[in-house]
Amino acid sequence: MAIADNPAGGAGQSLPASADLLILGGGVMGLWAAVKADRLGIPTLLVDAGRTGSGASGGLLGALMPHTPDRWNDKKQFQLEALVSLEQEIARLEAETGLATGYRRSGRLIPLPKPHLRDIALRNGEDAARRWVAGGRSFAWNVLETAPDARWVSGGFSEAGLVHETLSGRVSPRLLTAALAEHLRRSQWVRVAENHPVERIDPVANRAYFANGESAAFGRCILSAGHGSFRLLQALAPRACLPLGRPVKGQAALLKADIDPAQPVIFLNGLYVVPHDDGTVAIGSTSEEEFSDAFATDGKLDDVLDRARRLVPALEDAPVVERWAGLRPKAVGREPMVGPHPDHPSIVALTGGFKVSFGLAHRLADAALAAVQGRPMDLPPSFTAAEHLRIAEAGCEPAGD
Repeated sequence: MAIADNPAGGAGQSLPASADLLILGGGVMGLWAAVKADRLGIPTLLVDAGRTGSGASGGLLGALMPHTPDRWNDKKQFQLEALVSLEQEIARLEAETGLATGYRRSGRLIPLPKPHLRDIALRNGEDAARRWVAGGRSFAWNVLETAPDARWVSGGFSEAGLVHETLSGRVSPRLLTAALAEHLRRSQWVRVAENHPVERIDPVANRAYFANGESAAFGRCILSAGHGSFRLLQALAPRACLPLGRPVKGQAALLKADIDPAQPVIFLNGLYVVPHDDGTVAIGSTSEEEFSDAFATDGKLDDVLDRARRLVPALEDAPVVERWAGLRPKAVGREPMVGPHPDHPSIVALTGGFKVSFGLAHRLADAALAAVQGRPMDLPPSFTAAEHLRIAEAGCEPAGD
């Protein structure tokens, strides 16, 4: 089954009748999957409900941060390898498109406001020396007495010093998704259709139905529609008593500041401060499971901004140039949800990244395409769609005594 010859594009243009691979959702997950499919020569149709690179992937932060190196497991190993390999992936994408993505392995500062945190940080440094090795490179987790730049981290937040680690980085979400989309504009194998919301999927007929009355047949379908994927997957999981996932609201802001863009990312108790190459600094983010307006910013963001200005003296008078709110996909297992549906192998999930999507999406896309091609997925078991469905179905069981 190949893509039919009629073109697909924005609203008002007809979809191809069929495609070998249909990708539903053009955020960072779906865009990477489409780019990887193009490189494999798979005839592909990428369909987004709105514009590619919007939704949660159209945010501001772009922090690429690892978990702490203690209590090592397969998930942390996967993330380490993904963060290291992303550098080469980005370099290839930038060379192919001629577009910058705002990527930099800038490192990260973690202030230590309490004395007991220093002991934990020192132990983590020993763990990092053993564990943070990948791609022929090693990365450091050092405990400093004071910040290298007092205007970047206030001494009032680092009573016990601060961690400086060299694995973290950052990317511009909007520049990266624009580069991925540009790659697809040049593709011989991928067609892109925007402004086509999907209504439902028939896993028996292998057909997707869209809000405008059109439909498209597929050989395989990757569901990468962010939190919108959960509704489509839920319809295919009649034994699931728990929701397969939910949207979580995040709010962030962009400040204009005369900051060296090579400064490390700062992370403190859920607060991110991310300098970018264009002279802006992204601040975020909230994590709200209860909200009345998904796309409005409010006092919760004001509180985040206040914390950031107190933490970073250089931002005290920096003007806000943008306030942003959006919905991120949080799967029932709190991990990415990737792989074929156990009962419907033609349907492959690629969603649920929540806070780690930009650092893992290229590797998760590889796994999803392995499933599409009938090959084993290189994934931690807790990342698989089958494991998430098991968790959702286990919620039907009565609690023990």
